[in-house]
Amino acid sequence: MTTTETAGTAGSGVAPAWRGGFGRLWTAAVVSRFGDSLRTAALPLLAASLTDDPLLIASVTACGFLPWLLFGLLGGAVADRVDQRRAMWAVDLLRGALMAGFAAAVALGHASLPLLLAVAFALTTLQTLFDNAATALLPALVPAGTLAGANARLMTGQQLAGGLLAAPLVPLLLLAGPAVPYAADAATYVLAALLIASLRVPAPARPPRPAGSTLRAETAEGIAALRADRDLRGLCAATTLCNIGMGVLIATLVVHVTDGLGAGEAGYAASVTAYAAGAVAGGFAARRLAARTGRIRAILLAGAAQTGCLVLLGAVPALAVTIAALAVFGLLGTVWNVHQTTLMQERAPEGMLGRVAAAFRTLAVAGTPLGAVLGGAVAAGAGPHAPAFLAAALFALAVASLRPLIN
Repeated sequence: MTTTETAGTAGSGVAPAWRGGFGRLWTAAVVSRFGDSLRTAALPLLAASLTDDPLLIASVTACGFLPWLLFGLLGGAVADRVDQRRAMWAVDLLRGALMAGFAAAVALGHASLPLLLAVAFALTTLQTLFDNAATALLPALVPAGTLAGANARLMTGQQLAGGLLAAPLVPLLLLAGPAVPYAADAATYVLAALLIASLRVPAPARPPRPAGSTLRAETAEGIAALRADRDLRGLCAATTLCNIGMGVLIATLVVHVTDGLGAGEAGYAASVTAYAAGAVAGGFAARRLAARTGRIRAILLAGAAQTGCLVLLGAVPALAVTIAALAVFGLLGTVWNVHQTTLMQERAPEGMLGRVAAAFRTLAVAGTPLGAVLGGAVAAGAGPHAPAFLAAALFALAVASLRPLIN
């Protein structure tokens, strides 16, 4: 199956109404991302306080993505079987309890690298079900023509809360106590669970499963559906390459800024904030760009420009350049993500969105832990600025792989 896009239709979807449940889902997603960003910004700093080995620091990031390899496909099959709303609020309650326990351990001085690795692994294991269920739930809350607008609003709100509001607060919260960011994350999970539980969504319409159907067989159906769609298959391969590059960047950014630039925790917070500010702007730009070029071309253009940002990041070791490059990089990343998600939601067969999303995410996210380990090794062997060039090479390969999809 192929895509034929026109400049006027690919990005013309309007924004969805806040009523009908979308507003509550949006609020839950934004609140949860706020807490997650507190945690993800604080964890590398906590890891860096426990060891000065870049490879060990990068391992915390890698362990946070590894469960997608082990449980991602299963999470998608389960998401297509269960009530997605109930699955989401139950997972958030579990994640809230887990983070409350971790916050208590940090407050009592029991933080250690093994504990950080275990927490990162457990949170992502639960996320495999939550994310696939959320992707499948959204089309039930908004009209089909507003999917791109809904995805843009969700991603913009998450970046606004998670980057522009949360990241700058991390140094201040750490002054109040090393456990405060993690306690706040636990509270946001509980609030998000309450919001999702309040949604009134009809039970999803699914074709009856054949007698004796197994999760393994249903998972295989999702993989087959992804493989059969040329555009989704090619986009998945490109996203996998980009995620290897993102793993390289994410895992070593704290080393690049604090050691390579000597900018300390404040410089790291400013860099993360710049990325988030760009990502917010990308939410406003995504539909306009696709309206002119089509979804696939918008993704290709975004990836090509991101490659240039990574080259600049490695070639010019200055905090101001790092901040500017990450801001543009974040804007383009949102353009990619909005149209990647929308294409998947539009093209997945009925009743299979959870499994198709799971197959896509599992294959794509598989690259991130590999990239994190590679980035740590490159930083340890070639210096803190070298990983940016490795990430740029991977993004360039991803862009090249998308060229055949342009009709």
